[in-house]
Amino acid sequence: MIYRSRLVGWGGFLPARVVTNAELAQRVDTTDEWIVQRTGIRQRHIAEEGQLTSDLALGAARKAMAVAGKTADEIDLVIVATTTPDETFPATATKVQAALGMTRGAAFDVQAVCAGFIYALAVADNFIKAGQARNVLVIGAETFSRILDWEDRSTCVLFGDGAGAVLLTAEQTEGKSGDRGLLSTHLHSDGREHDALYVDGGPSSTRTVGHVRMVGQHVYKHAVTKLGAVIEEALEANGLNASDIDWLVPHQANKRIIDSMRQRFGLDEDKVVLCIDRHANTSAASVPLALAEAMEDGRIKQGDLVVLEAIGGGLAWGAGLLRV
Repeated sequence: MIYRSRLVGWGGFLPARVVTNAELAQRVDTTDEWIVQRTGIRQRHIAEEGQLTSDLALGAARKAMAVAGKTADEIDLVIVATTTPDETFPATATKVQAALGMTRGAAFDVQAVCAGFIYALAVADNFIKAGQARNVLVIGAETFSRILDWEDRSTCVLFGDGAGAVLLTAEQTEGKSGDRGLLSTHLHSDGREHDALYVDGGPSSTRTVGHVRMVGQHVYKHAVTKLGAVIEEALEANGLNASDIDWLVPHQANKRIIDSMRQRFGLDEDKVVLCIDRHANTSAASVPLALAEAMEDGRIKQGDLVVLEAIGGGLAWGAGLLRV
């Protein structure tokens, strides 16, 4: 028997303010048609002034805890994946910990940009497997709008704000691929690709926050090849085939990338969770927001095999296989 991380709670939280493509077209040289055709995005949620990443994270966390029926004194660890922390320090996770009334365990942030939730999931899973934590709250939360150059139409139309959370609990299983829980996670990065997607600022280099800079076509080509490879790696590690996949929950960055993954693994359109049209790219919040939505509406059912994948700046990418 081994410990496996089982999904017992989930939740998403989005700012109330919605910005449509038409509204953006009044600010930058773009059109609704141009954005939809190239990305699949129709709108995005934008945090209000004074609404922080920790506020969004807390909203998602409380929903996940309510679904799981867990209280703050049962949580051993809080991990927040974010590129847009409230402050340089302390970790945004500690603010969430305090707001939840959690006075035990530990809390820290993970930074892997759009792949951040997959990275945080892997960290949580390893804590559970090692017997160091029983209940772990994993959150992806971003106020990405705060690091956008709103005069750069190649980037500002792509992103939005939001948060998604899951609650994992330790459960003993025989370790078979048919058992419920997180079967495995697979992480990669390549620091040589820094210039493909980065923020041109930071406390050590410029003392300013900076803005997102991206070479779109370069990132697209890497995403298509690297995401396909890491999904295959995850399937092979568990002795599974593409035909075993019930759901693909991809990073919501670009519908063309998502369609490429769907076609590569022979999945029907109705087996892919899509929310990019309404959320845009919410970076580390992207995957947990999509997962929470599909769990809440009942599309994903007990026993389903779910593939989670994401790629972001670094470049950093990863995938996970989850038996719900």
